[in-house]
Amino acid sequence: MGCPAALYLAASGVGRLTIADADAVDLTNLQRQILYRTASVGAKKVEEARKTLAAINPEVELFPLDKRVDAIDADRLVAAADVVLDCSDNFATRHLLNRACVKYSRPLISGAAIRFDGQLMVFDLRSKDAPCYACLFPEEGEVEEVQCSVMGVLAPLTGAIGALQALEAVKLLAGAGETPLGRLTLIDAKTSETRSVRVTKDPGCAVCAVR
Repeated sequence: MGCPAALYLAASGVGRLTIADADAVDLTNLQRQILYRTASVGAKKVEEARKTLAAINPEVELFPLDKRVDAIDADRLVAAADVVLDCSDNFATRHLLNRACVKYSRPLISGAAIRFDGQLMVFDLRSKDAPCYACLFPEEGEVEEVQCSVMGVLAPLTGAIGALQALEAVKLLAGAGETPLGRLTLIDAKTSETRSVRVTKDPGCAVCAVR
């Protein structure tokens, strides 16, 4: 999701983008990670992303972080951000970002896709009444961790989710339109159907209940 999201954010004129990824480009990435080309295989993802995004819009400040985000990184990066897009593929990173967004009251736009199923939710943590990611997926909960590299994913679905994340980010930054707050959007790519599930703040949430 990070590839299409970054492309649209850069093309839209977002002034500063920080991209974090510890991996190198693999041939199997190319069917869905549209920032990269065959010539990128073996190169660091963040450096190849920087080159592509700079070619699209050289006026965007790009900050590549060639590592997996840890708690210190999350705290520092989120504090400096206006909006955070979670395009990660593991719950550890998602929960780190969520905790930092709760701490600094930053909007968090979470996207995920696996096989034919996608989901999107905006957590506007500027509001004390808003649910956080841990209200939906508690940190102590038993949730099966599945990744695209194991389960596979329909490539255009990641593009659709990433584009929607960028859409919501631009709306938040510009103060335009209506943000789907408190709604988890579920996408079934096999039927092209979507449905929304209302998510409310968990009064017993270990992350956001006491703020």
